[in-house]
Amino acid sequence: MGCLRMQQFHRDMPPTPVFVYGQSLQTATFPGPTIVARQGVPLAVETTYTYPNVQPAAGNIWYHDHALGLTRASLLAGLLAAYIVEWPELEMPFNLPSGEFDLHLVIADRQFNTDGTIYMNSTGVEPKIHPQWQPEYFGEVITVNGKAWPFQAVQRRRYRLRILNASNARYLNIRFSNGLPFTVIASDATYLSRPVTVSNLLLSPAEIFDVIVDFSLVVNPNATDIELLNSAPYPFPTGTPTNDSLDGKVMAFNVSAKWQLNDDINTPTPADNSTTVPEIGVPFAKVTALPPTMKTRYIVLYENMTTNDPNTGKTMNLYINGLRLEDPPTETPISGTTELWHVINLTPDNHPLHLHLAEFQAVQMLQLVDPDMFKTCMLQHNDTVICNLSQHAVGALQPVPEEEKTWKNVVKIPPAYVTSVVVAFRLVHNNMPYPFDATAAPGYVYHCHILDHEDNAMIRPLTLLP
Repeated sequence: MGCLRMQQFHRDMPPTPVFVYGQSLQTATFPGPTIVARQGVPLAVETTYTYPNVQPAAGNIWYHDHALGLTRASLLAGLLAAYIVEWPELEMPFNLPSGEFDLHLVIADRQFNTDGTIYMNSTGVEPKIHPQWQPEYFGEVITVNGKAWPFQAVQRRRYRLRILNASNARYLNIRFSNGLPFTVIASDATYLSRPVTVSNLLLSPAEIFDVIVDFSLVVNPNATDIELLNSAPYPFPTGTPTNDSLDGKVMAFNVSAKWQLNDDINTPTPADNSTTVPEIGVPFAKVTALPPTMKTRYIVLYENMTTNDPNTGKTMNLYINGLRLEDPPTETPISGTTELWHVINLTPDNHPLHLHLAEFQAVQMLQLVDPDMFKTCMLQHNDTVICNLSQHAVGALQPVPEEEKTWKNVVKIPPAYVTSVVVAFRLVHNNMPYPFDATAAPGYVYHCHILDHEDNAMIRPLTLLP
């Protein structure tokens, strides 16, 4: 059993019982230390919390502060880091890039004062209602592993990139400036059933894609730079376009000249460079790997405005099913079962839905017809039957992206759509119940992972029953 010992907390935050971010004021870091655990081997933190690490491979998760109402400020200050659960017996046959060729990219946007400190607007969008809250935080500076617009030297060979969007509210639509493809092998904590090659990746806040990039495909034989670019409007999907010189850039990769030792070339290669892109993934990535769902729920996302005038109305708060966190739990699944949730987004934003404990995946995205009429009725009655959901959920069917067809920690919920997700309240890799009492108090939560929305107050309790 491994153990984390706390020594020095984040230099700019009050004391916290969990996180270690440096030995001194000078060495405190953002992101914090990456925790690498072994699948099935528990990890104890100060003997107070024990994490069984039974997540399925690829084990790409992250840990962060979760102070109620202050999560946006805590993570902005840097209380976050990667957490990797390795499973050698499953992963070694994949022969993936490892060691220095396995890179973790923690991407986050920030605003800075002229002295280099982080800037956060402390005046509320509607101060009479909430003196400090803003609907979203967006920074024009893109940081990767704590550095603004950094560069990474790479050889002409395959690399594994584990890409986490740790932004408070910003979506990222990333691509390489020279069109180099991404081969997606996993998303969040689970491998795909089969790798998928794409030209761009859309990451919501808190979403992770695990990809293989082959830099030997770069055409220019000389040492050359290629950029990782971002084109996602903010708020997503219909907000302000990115600036090509600021938030439109993420980082650069300095590709070495042809050819050097350890490069991928059409001649015998050194043993430590004989990596591959696996042809298959894991069979449990598919929804059909688990028993049929036992219950269907309707989850409705609301944004409450100061007025009904779209030109003057300002956001007061955001609710799930018209309820606050303090209201009694209405989602009470039986531990060990699966459920079907129809998530209805009545706001103009895309929301990254995140469930604590459970993993889930989207199976259908159906567009609402006459969404304004349906929204008006729902704001009055908060009842999908009274408001005739079946007559509105008859629009275009948007396919779930192939690179997202696995068990995830975050699912993107587009506006004016009913997104149907299968939620697994059991282990997905072996179809077994949790090896601990998931019904114990105080329970769990589910929420939007736009941190500003979560803090006010798009978050609800989740209580499992025996």
